[in-house]
Amino acid sequence: VQLQASGGGLVQVPTGGSLSLSCTASGNIPSVNVMGWYRQAPGKQRELVAAISPDGTTTGAESLKGRFTITRHSANATVHLQMDSLTPEDTAVYYCNLATVRGLDLKEYWGHGTLVTVSS
Repeated sequence: VQLQASGGGLVQVPTGGSLSLSCTASGNIPSVNVMGWYRQAPGKQRELVAAISPDGTTTGAESLKGRFTITRHSANATVHLQMDSLTPEDTAVYYCNLATVRGLDLKEYWGHGTLVTVSS
């Protein structure tokens, strides 16, 4: 499974602005999976931003609900993360993630991180 993210990179977003990230999975995609986004800010641990199951059930950081929205297009294995009212504290490398279960084991795939920079 390969995960290709887009929407971040060299773009700087001003405080209060919005940005959308997308991630598309390709390859031998398991039929049952959860796709989502994690982020890692400088000097901090990687944390879950939001995740979504094939039936549209979502989960994520409580502190981000209301500003970050995750949606999914299962037909093409794509997830979108809409980020609104961004603050400098949202500056981080964002990673796309696909998780599935193989037997009793959790299997995770990661995309290359995409940098999101919010300027003050």
